[in-house]
Amino acid sequence: MIPRYARPDMVAIWSPETRFRIWFEIEAHATDALAELGVVPKEAARTVWEKGGPATFDVARIDEIEREVKHDVIAFLTHLSEIVGPEARFVHQGMTSSDVLDTTLAVQLTRASDILLADLDALLAALKRRAMEHKFTPTIGRSHGIHAEPVTFGLKLAQAYAEFERCRARLLNARSEVATCAISGAVGTFANIDPRVEAHVAQQLGLAVEPVSTQVIPRDRHAMFFATLAVIASSVERLATEIRHLQRTEVYEAEEYFSPGQKGSSAMPHKRNPVLTENLTGLARMVRSYCLPAMENVALWHERDISHSSVERYIGPDATITLDFALHRLTGVIDKLLVYPDNMKKNLDRLSGLHNSQRVLLALTQAGVSREDSYRLVQRNAMKTWEQGADFLTSLKNDPEVSSRIPAAELEAMFDLGYHFKHVETIFDRVFG
Repeated sequence: MIPRYARPDMVAIWSPETRFRIWFEIEAHATDALAELGVVPKEAARTVWEKGGPATFDVARIDEIEREVKHDVIAFLTHLSEIVGPEARFVHQGMTSSDVLDTTLAVQLTRASDILLADLDALLAALKRRAMEHKFTPTIGRSHGIHAEPVTFGLKLAQAYAEFERCRARLLNARSEVATCAISGAVGTFANIDPRVEAHVAQQLGLAVEPVSTQVIPRDRHAMFFATLAVIASSVERLATEIRHLQRTEVYEAEEYFSPGQKGSSAMPHKRNPVLTENLTGLARMVRSYCLPAMENVALWHERDISHSSVERYIGPDATITLDFALHRLTGVIDKLLVYPDNMKKNLDRLSGLHNSQRVLLALTQAGVSREDSYRLVQRNAMKTWEQGADFLTSLKNDPEVSSRIPAAELEAMFDLGYHFKHVETIFDRVFG
């Protein structure tokens, strides 16, 4: 994580202060459950909350202890005993470090998910608003980067809306899958702690119990979570790339907002570059890069090793912080996106109506011409536009093999732009209900 691409609320989830506070809550809730079961004195459980609850844990002190004991959870428990006093000996009864660490990670990832879900909601709202605004704004569709048939700019944004709705559904599922609690002891057998303690801690933290853990929560859950973030990042890049292409000088159909005083180049004062969407492309690459190590974390040795630990200290904060920043930035881009319908119309007309070639092809087949011959006739006239700049409709009218099958008036009617948009409402109803 670097501050340039980080927002405070998401950063706070991964701060040492937040982590130690969650550790305390897990330990204190577990001690409460142990007290109810008669394993530890109820007075000790109350003391843990009374003294530890309002405490501000000293990160520097915990780090100092860890340098000696070489164990982060032991360092925290030692510091907790300094705050709570003798009753702290009843904390962590029958638990292992991973009970604390894995349950904490579950809490952090669910909290991060909630921020990301809010980010997606904001992006979806922006996409819907702009899609409705440009529902019938005509523009040329492109396949392979080449003019194809007309679409509307609203349809482009509706497609993005539908994609990010799928992203939201996937994230909800991934959040549910990763939100599990394990308080099951050294190798997950509950040998020294009652399963009811796990159930109590899970309920207090809003988590589900892990059905079967080893010393850790199975990492396939985390792999799916980070894979979901990677897919969302890919959708961010898809939309960012579309905007980058549309901002190219030769296209210039849409453009990132260029604020007063903004500079595009240190050398060329005229430049207005798509820096935000280029940045989003790079951030998407980073989020995807965290997916593979999460998958490699699945194959731990036996009941557990710690090869996953260092990985998760990186990818947990970095993936969520980066994606949070990227979604927020993309929402801003869409909100302020400058759209140029006149340029879209100019580009649409650039090839003299070639985008109607399929309609003419189909009409010839309906008039009794074989598909192969129909294709040949339409392509022959289309090439005159490509190579000589000829007007496509005029070429078709002057071609006796075409005009003998389709009267001029019918050919002219086939060049009606509205024909291509007769089902836009249907698509919008499917997407937006």
